[in-house]
Order: sequence, then C-alpha cells, then structure tokens
Amino acid sequence: MLLKGVRPYGEGDPVDVLIRDGVIAEIGNDLEHDGEHDGDVIEGGILLPGFVDLHTHLREPGREDTETIATGSKAAALGGYTAVFAMANTDPVADNAVIVEHVARRGREVGLVDVHPVGAVTVGLKGEMLAELGTMAKSSANVRVFSDDGHCVHDPLIMRRALEYSKSLGAVIAQHAEEPRLTVGAQAHEGENAARLGLQGWPAAAEESIVARDCILAQQVGARLHVCHVSTAGTAEILKWAKARGAANVPQAGRPGISAEVTPHHLLLTDERLETYDPINKVNPPLRTQTDVDALRRALADGTIDCVATDHAPHAVQDKDCEWSAARPGMLGLQTALSVVVKTMVETGLLDWRGVARVMSEKPAEIAGLTDHGRPVEVGEPANLTLIDPGAKWVVRGAELASVAGNTPFEGMELPGVVTATILRGRVTASRGRIDA
Repeated sequence: MLLKGVRPYGEGDPVDVLIRDGVIAEIGNDLEHDGEHDGDVIEGGILLPGFVDLHTHLREPGREDTETIATGSKAAALGGYTAVFAMANTDPVADNAVIVEHVARRGREVGLVDVHPVGAVTVGLKGEMLAELGTMAKSSANVRVFSDDGHCVHDPLIMRRALEYSKSLGAVIAQHAEEPRLTVGAQAHEGENAARLGLQGWPAAAEESIVARDCILAQQVGARLHVCHVSTAGTAEILKWAKARGAANVPQAGRPGISAEVTPHHLLLTDERLETYDPINKVNPPLRTQTDVDALRRALADGTIDCVATDHAPHAVQDKDCEWSAARPGMLGLQTALSVVVKTMVETGLLDWRGVARVMSEKPAEIAGLTDHGRPVEVGEPANLTLIDPGAKWVVRGAELASVAGNTPFEGMELPGVVTATILRGRVTASRGRIDA
C-alpha cells in the first residue's frame, strides 16, 4: 500500500508512506510501488496512529438486537479505530474465560478491528465476589483490563482485593465511579436544571468520593487504577492531586498507576439539553454543567485526564423512545468521537494533531498494555493507521451509522473532521465512509 502526499501528525510538508507486510517500510518523497508489492494507493490527509477505545459496549452476547461485534467493529473502523475494548456487561456477563474467549474469537473472525474483551471484576457485576480474574488473564483472550462498568465496585474491601489481585496479573481495574447510595432514583446532574425540570439530582460527589477512595487504595497497594468516563470538575482536581501524590509510585515503567478517560459527549454537551426531556440525552454519568465541560477540556489538554474513550452504548428504540425515567442511559460514540474531539479540542486550540494522537491512540494503548497500537508513525512500526480530512464536515444521522442502534445525541449536527481511511496491519478496513473488508 502507498499513501501519497500525507502529513504525519499534521506537521511539515506532505510525504509518501510505503506500507509492506503490515509495517511502515519507507517514508519519503516520490515513492512508488516496486511492482512486486503493488497495492492500494491513497492520497492526501493527516496521518495518525489508529485510534484505541478503552470503553466500548458491543452487546454481544445477549443483546444482538442493539449491537453485535460485527456491527460495532464496522462503526469502529469507520470512526478510525484499530482496537477497541469490549465491556463485560453482556448477557451472560463476561466474568469467566468462556465468554471472554468467545468475544475475542468473534472479533478475530470479523477482522475489522482488534477486539479485546474486558473481564468483569465481580461475578455477575454484583459487587459481592471477585470474578475469575486469573483464569481470564491466562485464557487465550489474555484479558488485561477488568471492569464492572455500568456498576460501581462500591465495597472498598472488594475493590482493594481486586486491585491487589490485578497487580499480580499486570492488569488494570477500570472503575465506574458512582456511590450507589447517593444516586438512588437519580435522573440528571444535581443542579439548577434538574431542580427546575423536576428530575431527581445526581450529585457530583457520587463520582468524586469513589475516585478519591480508589486513588488512595490503588496507591496504597501499588496497583493500577483507571477511572472511567470522568464527568466533573471536582474529579479532575482529585486526579491531579492523586497523580502528584503518587508520581514516585508507578507500578510498571511506562504505564501509569492512575489513569482516566473522558467521553466525547462530556466534552461537548451539558445538562441544558435536558430541557426537552428527550431520553437521547440520558447517560451515565449524566451530562454536567458548562463549568464541568470546560474543566474536563483543560484536564484532557494538560494530561490530568489521559485519554478519550467513547463509552459507545447502543440501545434499542424501545429503550430510548419512552419517558425519561424509564429510558436506558447511553449514547453511540464510535463514529462521532474524532469529530467531537476536533470541535472541542482542536478548533479551540487546546490540542494539535499530535495531541489528538496522544489522547485517542497512544495513551489508551499504553494504559491497556498494547504493544502494536498507538505506535509512532515511523519506519518499522506496525501499520495501524488512520487518515483524516481535517477540512471536511459531515452531518450526523443516526440512521446512517453502522451500529444496529441509532441513539446518537449529535443527530443533525454538522461536525468537523472526517476519517478517510482506517488501516489495520497494512490492510484498509474502511475508506470514505465505506467498509472495505
């Protein structure tokens, strides 16, 4: 494959990139195929390492009416992703080797992105007894990220044991930070809008108290903690404190002891959207205030928050097209993530394209321990790549997205930045809005 006139990281003059046997073979000017290796030629665009999503709900097994590994992989490839981590809240729950191996095998069969199963921390996501972490880690799925996402591991003793066990496995515990006793019946961010709309409030302290507790636990035992979908300014401050406190206690060289992610929707949307009571805007954790949004953007820019993760959560029509209190929380995110990051972080001057590579590829790959993703765009590196047209715009239509579901909060929005090609180990998986494999 030959990429003509591309700009790695959006820097410098355009160059050509020759890919051979799944590896970047040469970078230079006026490169040509050598005949023996003739293949695709793709012209123009900003070239970045392929994106990595630490937080994707593919719903298989159990809810194939909302998403499958095949459809989710298509959405990921179209969004510029070369690797995704599939959360454990399937049916049955991915709390044992059989389920995680099934997810990994289906991901390989589809072959559009590398699908890495996330194992549950506790049996059935119930928070009562540790799941088979060691068995899942030693299985062919090689699980290295564990999470009860959708549920908080709220018992501090269970959480400490999980952190201790994960340390011995070289794994990371990804926590859904929500103190459940503070969110019983909660429907929206606790603040002026929820009070005026008559929706029971969801306090920021429900997230912040768990994050503070878990940072202390993780640093005490020397384990690795990843905080899912950070949503408040207070959490960002706690993370900054915890990282400064534990800077000298990094469990594994090159891999952070405490890391965190933010979703695209928490970088753009606020609780002002609740005015219409449209459940498309219902998500867990809830949309917060503009003050929170601004703080999250700054925290992502300065590295307090390490990466962007989509929390891609497809839902059936009947689970969203209903009254607010009965609706399921969650939003699609795989195909819109780049564009939202461009709108909120690039166009505002908070990140350049090298920064986009850091938060959407390099850092998530580092957190998960991937060695073949998030690599530099250099000769000899794996050709897991994404090409972007930064000047293009597109209008989001849920019905046109690759997912089975269509529950996007960005319906009808014109967003900047278009993925023009996604390349997995030297093979084009998606180009110009179409799946190529």
